[in-house]
Amino acid sequence: MLKTAFTETFKIDHPIVCGGMTAVGTAELIGAVANAGALGFLTALTQPTPEALAKEIARTQSLTDKPFGVNLTILPTIEPVPYDEYRDAIIDGGVKIVETAGANPAPHLPALKGAGVKVVHKAVSVRHAVKAEKLGVDAVCIDGFECAGHPGEDDVSGLVLINAAARQLTIPIIASGGIANGAGLVAALALGASAVNMGTRFVATTEAPVHDNVKQQIVANDERSTQIVFRQFRNTARVARNAVSEEIVEISSRPGATFADIAHLASGARGRSEVLDKGVMDGGMWWASQAQGLIFEVDSCARVVATIMDEAQALISDTLPALTQ
Repeated sequence: MLKTAFTETFKIDHPIVCGGMTAVGTAELIGAVANAGALGFLTALTQPTPEALAKEIARTQSLTDKPFGVNLTILPTIEPVPYDEYRDAIIDGGVKIVETAGANPAPHLPALKGAGVKVVHKAVSVRHAVKAEKLGVDAVCIDGFECAGHPGEDDVSGLVLINAAARQLTIPIIASGGIANGAGLVAALALGASAVNMGTRFVATTEAPVHDNVKQQIVANDERSTQIVFRQFRNTARVARNAVSEEIVEISSRPGATFADIAHLASGARGRSEVLDKGVMDGGMWWASQAQGLIFEVDSCARVVATIMDEAQALISDTLPALTQ
């Protein structure tokens, strides 16, 4: 067992996190992650209402007696989202760890801290991580350019970003982006992180609530099987490479193109329905990181976590020490 500032602060067995993932972070997956000794986050906005989130929290609690958290991503939306009510559902449900992302978490910190909730904030740059620490969060999760989702506009890989952040932060750092095995965990620890976040690796598990075609596609894909989209609109994102993501890139590159020209292709509802639910792999845009090149089988969360920890222990105890002999 590896003890780090993360495991000590959050009372988790292993320094492994499954961060919030829209349409994927539900009770089945997060309960299994928790039972494996890692920290998983339900995704609040996957649930259509705060009342539905409260039920999902209770459902997760029926599946595990170990700690888990809830992700609350705060973003501009066309239809107003009752973020305060979602936050209150988290607190009332007895959840003691929250992952915030998107906008500044400051408006929610007094209520969360007042309820004894520890807060992890997701950042994509050192400057944003430093600001989050000053606001009083308990840890930061930093996404390198390899990650699925939105890595920001700086294009800094985790190899540089994590170590740069470690030189300025005193709170625990969770390294995120392109990590799927024990070597990635050991590397992150060497860079100054005290845990790793994995999304794509946990999608390719038996408990993930997505079609098996998605899981098998992740296994079949390699490290080149992603696509950068939305760069022209200053909202850079990394998604799986397929016919839809390639069409998005082609249309976006046309002179005068606007987001409205690709909105029908980039629709999250379309991706969830056609890809995640039905398994039509060219049916919509879906999220995956460069870690696809390191995932070779679909396995249970328990096996994934155990294998990563065994690999990390072997590297620390045997392989690395042997280099100095």
